[in-house]
Amino acid sequence: MLPGKPEDFRTIWLSPDDEAIVQIIDQRLLPHDYRIHDLRSWQDGVVAIAEMYVRGAPLIGATAAWSLYLAALNSAGNPAEIHAAADALLKSRPTAVNLRWAVERVLSRLTTAEKSADITRLARLEAENICDEDIEISRGIGNHGLELIEAIAAGKNGGVVNVLTHCNAGSLATINWGTATAPIYFAHQKGIKIHVWVDETRPRNQGSQLTAWELAANKVPHTLIVDNAGGHLMQHGMVDVVITGTDRTTRCGDVANKIGTYLKALAAFDNRIPFYVALPSTTIDWNSRDGIAEIPIEERDPGEVINVYGIADGKATSVRTTGPDTAVSNYAFDVTPARLVTGLITERGVCAPSEDGLLSLFPDMQST
Repeated sequence: MLPGKPEDFRTIWLSPDDEAIVQIIDQRLLPHDYRIHDLRSWQDGVVAIAEMYVRGAPLIGATAAWSLYLAALNSAGNPAEIHAAADALLKSRPTAVNLRWAVERVLSRLTTAEKSADITRLARLEAENICDEDIEISRGIGNHGLELIEAIAAGKNGGVVNVLTHCNAGSLATINWGTATAPIYFAHQKGIKIHVWVDETRPRNQGSQLTAWELAANKVPHTLIVDNAGGHLMQHGMVDVVITGTDRTTRCGDVANKIGTYLKALAAFDNRIPFYVALPSTTIDWNSRDGIAEIPIEERDPGEVINVYGIADGKATSVRTTGPDTAVSNYAFDVTPARLVTGLITERGVCAPSEDGLLSLFPDMQST
């Protein structure tokens, strides 16, 4: 269960007992074991990002920021060590744009330091700011997405609003509230009847292991489905809206998200079901226009496909499901073209999935 009140939940924080330790939830063990993992060095942060102790673009960015704080703390503000940490962090996951954004933001802040002691202080302050801002960004997405859900509920005369989501774009992917789940949580708190279809999201099962876990903890009605069931549900009028998150969105509205998102968008388009993407502005790549051509798609270890993690006889275990001579491909993300997206839900409002749409909410990025 999520510890404490929903508004107090955090996915990453500085240890209250030791300022040299940053703490995270080891998401690899959920939903069977809620365990806190300590990061004591920037190298620990690299491992946490690469090995998916943490997931979700905003949380990956925050973890990178806190890792730079640890680099500054443990090296007494040595610029060479901090830049070495930054280089390693940037290589840990290639797709999520928040990672580079957070690293560059912290490094830029450190250039204002006048002495080595200031470097550590400023690194900590910037990591804290990134986390605090992310919570408010998710809150903004939740409020704007809530209006969409309220409109659907009104059209159904107060009937149940059925939302389909893919991967985990929830509290566990951010600092709190999530992106795709924030409107769901706010609607549930407001008393709107809501039900979530949760894609299992193979091969890492972020839907079944993470999204379902946090929805259950917050008592939001939900049903787990296999990844390929979404189209069937849409054909039979069992989905009112699809809401997903994103790891990177181009300035023209193309969306990179967990593998399988593109297929959900195609099914939604064919069945005239609105397909929304909830995104913090930190995931917009203002330097990219063509998602298919320009967004790097991470290929991960084939072992994620070959093996399935779970509980057997009360113990965590991994089971191989394939023969030894089968070749395996494991693309982690795909790109959904803007033409298949109904709208983008940001902290500043909902806009069309286009350059003009995004710039209407973020005019300050016109010249980027």
